Amino acid sequence: MTTILSVPPLSDITAVFSEDGPLAQHLPGFRSRPGQQAMAHTIAEAIRERRCLIAEAGTGTGKTFAYLVPALMEGGKVIISTGTKTLQDQLFERDLPLVRDALKLPLSVTLLKGRSNYLCLHRIAQAQHEDLFPSKQDARHLKAIVSFARTTTRGDRSELANIPDHAGIWPLVTSTRDNCLGTHCAYFDDCFVMKARKEALDADVVVINHHLFFADALLREEGLNELLPACNTVILDEAHQLPDIATVFFGDRIGGAQLLELARDAEIAIRTNANDLAELLARIDRLAPAIRQLRLAAGEFPGKFPASRLLLLPAFAEALQTLTKILDETASDLGTVAERSEDLGMIAARAQTLSRALQQWCEIDETADEENEDKAPLVRWADISPRGWQLHASPLSVAPIFRNFIENSARSWILTSATLSVAGQFTHYQHELGLESAQTARWDSPFDYEHQALLYVPTGLPLPNSKEHTDAVIDAALPVLTASRGRAFLLFTTYRALQHAHQRLQTAFVERAWDWPLLVQGEASRSELLERFRMEKNAVLLGAASFWEGVDVAGDALSLVIIDKLPFAPPDDPLLAARLEHLKKNGGEPFRDWQLPQAAISLKQGAGRLIRTETDYGVLMITDPRLVEKAYGKRLWRSLPPMKRTRELEEVVAFFEDENQRAQPG
Repeated sequence: MTTILSVPPLSDITAVFSEDGPLAQHLPGFRSRPGQQAMAHTIAEAIRERRCLIAEAGTGTGKTFAYLVPALMEGGKVIISTGTKTLQDQLFERDLPLVRDALKLPLSVTLLKGRSNYLCLHRIAQAQHEDLFPSKQDARHLKAIVSFARTTTRGDRSELANIPDHAGIWPLVTSTRDNCLGTHCAYFDDCFVMKARKEALDADVVVINHHLFFADALLREEGLNELLPACNTVILDEAHQLPDIATVFFGDRIGGAQLLELARDAEIAIRTNANDLAELLARIDRLAPAIRQLRLAAGEFPGKFPASRLLLLPAFAEALQTLTKILDETASDLGTVAERSEDLGMIAARAQTLSRALQQWCEIDETADEENEDKAPLVRWADISPRGWQLHASPLSVAPIFRNFIENSARSWILTSATLSVAGQFTHYQHELGLESAQTARWDSPFDYEHQALLYVPTGLPLPNSKEHTDAVIDAALPVLTASRGRAFLLFTTYRALQHAHQRLQTAFVERAWDWPLLVQGEASRSELLERFRMEKNAVLLGAASFWEGVDVAGDALSLVIIDKLPFAPPDDPLLAARLEHLKKNGGEPFRDWQLPQAAISLKQGAGRLIRTETDYGVLMITDPRLVEKAYGKRLWRSLPPMKRTRELEEVVAFFEDENQRAQPG
């Protein structure tokens, strides 16, 4: 029996988005939006013609439905990649089923996560025979995991909500690409990762995240099998994150945590399969002290440093040489016993790979790379944390690699986000990814920002590099918080400023007898903090980094967003410094061509937290005088939504008084 789909013809996308169309019938409160329809038509054309489209959609455009409808209606296999778990879950659990059912399309949809999200039966069996756990709590967690593994069909660790994401047990019961035994594993037929991948191969629509997308891209670069299935269309949502994530995946990195994990896995495998090799165990025991010594030799203060600076420190150079020698000897010794078991064979291969990576980092010649036009130049740098370290070799530009990846695939590519352009131009973003020939399109937000929002830059503020700046930010914020009755995000460009602001606000809350909840990033998970913020209705939340984007608080729970500084990347970041120097050598102007566009995109992300619906009202307060006092400031605020602007506190207070009147019933 043939199923007749009661949906509009594929060419009539307008009908799908009409006031009486299938979406309106399935989604209470649905409203037809011209920008959404126009975006859907443009995406449909790009899919049909197998083109690459960069599409910016202002907040409220409805970009998710604008790409889902044409992607599903045009047919073929679709991969949708997102930057955050929140959007990934929203797509899979809510938006995709709704559109599929509205259009009455018999499509199968699956969610595919990275390997570390699934339990590994082999490593669980190993852990059960071990008595070395990071903590007693982890030993108790293992019992719950073993019980769960017997009953679960997907093996997704997120289903075990009572075990924290940061619990030390997870690396012991999940696998990585390095330690997976593949087809040699005794549990291969029951492997949760393999089951999830098979579902992805069979599904019409696969929802993934950017890290998994680039893991697949990297495997193809290396000539290995594809992780993800072949498809007709790839949609990359939250595409503003792609340049940074691509830089991580297309570079090389080796860290102390990796080596400690290798040592731990090697010890377990030797005790299980080669307990007679006491000398090899003694060799492995030398790794941990050498890893710690390298961190000590890097100096007291954490940060990101160019390799050239660290290698001038005699203690660091010596510690690095010692670690390299121990790792090389360990890899060689493990190689002699690799045939005793699959585990030992895999660990020996890991040790050899890590040993080569460490040696290559020591030997990279950035000058030679720059002179080789066929090779992406690498920048060698180190990220030193309070207790650990990572050594990076990052591509100076991901553009050649990403362009090659796009151009060598006969499929359509849709890259979309609310923040891809600067003052309406996509030049910077296209240059970052090597997509100068891609089609670009943008649709402004349908929100009435002139009446819904106010941009406030206080007068008399010190420059952001001064010691008194954070104190001045809080002093300026207090009367505005009084007017807004809490309901605020305070977004900071550094954790140091966030911590100082937290101390000042704690005192201010006591002095003013404010009983509003004061929430601070790091005190709980982001999702927990946001849930509390929404429920409390008058909370004040302090955040940095991850709170600048992907955070959606609609309604009157959030009516004030304060940004402490214009989000220019720190100039001492070694990768940024190398890119700016390269740009200058090639006739570019680093500030104009790189730093300013990057800051504009980041500022748009932070400002985008304020107005999320047609009925939201609020104030965006930016406590950086450069926005109005420097010539380049105009370029930055012109990249923001078209809000009214003021420097007068009285106008801010009046705005909130008007908001309160609007909120009164009748």
